Amino acid sequence: MKYFKMLMLLCVFCMIGRSGATASEPVPVFVSILPQKYFTEKIGGEFADVSVMVGSGGNPHNYEPKPRQMAKLSKAAVYFAVGVQFENVWLERFASVNKNMLIVRAQDGIRKIPMTSRHHEKEHVHGQLTTDNGQLTTDPHIWLSPPLVKIMAGNILNGFLTVDPGHKAEYETNHRKFINEIDALDAEIRKIFAEKGEKSRFMVFHPSWGYFAHTYGLEQIPVEIEGKSPKPAELRQLITDAKKRDISVIFVQPQFSTANAEVIAKGIGGQVVFADPLAGNWAENLRQMAAKFRAALR
Repeated sequence: MKYFKMLMLLCVFCMIGRSGATASEPVPVFVSILPQKYFTEKIGGEFADVSVMVGSGGNPHNYEPKPRQMAKLSKAAVYFAVGVQFENVWLERFASVNKNMLIVRAQDGIRKIPMTSRHHEKEHVHGQLTTDNGQLTTDPHIWLSPPLVKIMAGNILNGFLTVDPGHKAEYETNHRKFINEIDALDAEIRKIFAEKGEKSRFMVFHPSWGYFAHTYGLEQIPVEIEGKSPKPAELRQLITDAKKRDISVIFVQPQFSTANAEVIAKGIGGQVVFADPLAGNWAENLRQMAAKFRAALR
């Protein structure tokens, strides 16, 4: 009898151990920026363990991964890129650290627009930024346009289906729900700008909101000139332009200095307002920014 009880206990322990061995572990995932984490978690749900390279306060233009991030990256199953600047240097290195990791470019299928700037011409018309070799610099901030995020979501879904086909039904269900959420947000924002009238221009320090502006019939006026902070004479011209266009709000990213923006705001009797393109709660951030931009147009 004693032998029988011991045998039964042994069988129970074996069953528990086997159950733990076959239990599905979340897919280890890396993304470049916080808005991607929002998208990836919406689609991956409980089956994804998402880590972010550029966290809160970081700058994706010149970010350098920390050693602990590289160590964790060596165990990731998939990396969802988005086309931000630091990836140009680091994406190939990420692949060398983890040769088994799938790299998905979530920006695939999206036609990027040139990064806007301002020329030094008398009319101070808007221009397009170029690199040192004359190539147009494209705007990486695609995640600020809900219709473009739908394309990104499709690429993210395909990445999950590749590395974890066993949860195909769950990923596809999550994807459909997320698309519905995006459509609802898009409709909400379109309603906000439906009666904006002729005033459609807003001034930003760094031209991050081009896709948002394009989607909703707006125009961003950048403070930066050819990608650089303006000189004193250029600041004076910006103040003159802002007064002519009845602009009273200057939008600034939290990741950048507000000094020049504050000079302009003082010159026009306006104010500086933060506009973070990298906020983690993507949907709520766009909702709030739509309201702030709309208020600035009045």
